[in-house]
Amino acid sequence: MPARGTMGAMTDPLRTYRAKRDLQSTPEPDGRANEAAAGEGIKRFVIQQHHASHLHWDLRLEHDGVLASWALPKGVPAHPDENRLAVRTEDHPLEYLDFHGEIPAGSYGGGTMEIWDSGTYEAEKLRDEEVIVHLHGERVQGRYSLFHTRGRDWMIHRMDPPAPGVEPMPQELRPMLAKLGPLPRDDEQWGFEVKWDGVRAIAYVDAGHLELTGRNGSDFTPRYPEIREMALALGSRRLVLDGEVVAFDAAGRPSFERLQSRMHLASDSQVRRRMKDLPVAYVAFDLLWLEGRSTLSLPYRDRRRLLEGLELEGPSWRTPAYREGDGKALLQASAQQRLEGVVAKRLDAPYEPGRRSSCWLKIKNRPSQDVVVGGWLPGEGGRSKTLGALCVGVYDEPGGELQYAGRVGSGFTQATLASTLSLLEPLRRDGSPFAGRQPPRQTIFVEPRLVAHVELAEWTRAGTLRAPSFKGLRDDVEPSEVVREA
Repeated sequence: MPARGTMGAMTDPLRTYRAKRDLQSTPEPDGRANEAAAGEGIKRFVIQQHHASHLHWDLRLEHDGVLASWALPKGVPAHPDENRLAVRTEDHPLEYLDFHGEIPAGSYGGGTMEIWDSGTYEAEKLRDEEVIVHLHGERVQGRYSLFHTRGRDWMIHRMDPPAPGVEPMPQELRPMLAKLGPLPRDDEQWGFEVKWDGVRAIAYVDAGHLELTGRNGSDFTPRYPEIREMALALGSRRLVLDGEVVAFDAAGRPSFERLQSRMHLASDSQVRRRMKDLPVAYVAFDLLWLEGRSTLSLPYRDRRRLLEGLELEGPSWRTPAYREGDGKALLQASAQQRLEGVVAKRLDAPYEPGRRSSCWLKIKNRPSQDVVVGGWLPGEGGRSKTLGALCVGVYDEPGGELQYAGRVGSGFTQATLASTLSLLEPLRRDGSPFAGRQPPRQTIFVEPRLVAHVELAEWTRAGTLRAPSFKGLRDDVEPSEVVREA
């Protein structure tokens, strides 16, 4: 019997297929009435979308009276720069060319199977270690190579050039950032959205797989497993979204403080426990790439139209509405609901990755600021055994000198006092990280690696925070990028 994964003949090519299944309890064909081949030189193929324990696609090629089969965890590549894994599985009966339905839970391959594409193919090469075929389907057309790597693993590669305009999915995009400002005067030229008080994240959705990255490129995917369901719901769709991970309070308002309890968890078990009592949602508000085509150069209005066409609404993801014009009314409504504010985006503006652009404006109901922690003061009285205040600053320019901006001692809970102090202790240093004006003498200095988000009454003329209140630590922002918001 040839080794699994070869294209050679065998006495009973379906023996492995039958041995893995209880064909009395599954609707799958037993292969004993295997239909005849389609005809001399005409070979058929099918690609099935299989919602089993993990969403994947099954490619099956008619060969020697059976269907040679591969599982494709990320589907069929549309671009020659995107090689994808293919796992050689057992040969299947020819009846599988038309099979779709529900395989019972607990059975081998249990889950929903549906036909995603089908057609005919021409074989250029059919060898034990390499297959080259021309596929002629409704969704997939072109010349593809399957080549063996190790064990059961193969790779599938598109050999033809991509269709005109098709680009590979970008590997790393940094979010476009907004400038602080007032409502624009030419109101009708702008779209207005609620400002979400969460953590910014780019979502790469790739055929059932999800990757979330922060502003500084950090991988957030393991922290928010409930958002992975969005990728499964989109099936074979491939796209890149811009949005925020948000936690909501009992009144349905976004709460950065609540999100703190999910942001800094260290283990999968902790994440699983907290996601039950403190769920998060991905709020998508822009579309950067869709099915092989970049949307970065499209006007904001067109990107939003495409985004809304995806109908991203689910238990842990949503696409909130935006409004064109009348930003004052939305800002007033956000203030009444005690939200952070609104973001105004020019309707004709492209998306500029990584740039803080005047085409996007954030209008806040209450001042807030990211600050870099450069030290801390021990507590007094009831807080004598813990953290009293953070000594914080902002850089005079990105990567420049850290300027002292005052102390933050309010807004903490017992939990955030303890967790913040535990992060500060390993960062102790001898000298001050601040240039120029210094904090009090008793300050315990630390390496400037932590970024805190604070609300404040205002900035003083001396450049100090007036009445700042701690809202949480954030690890989606590089400390060296933290400057004062004008």
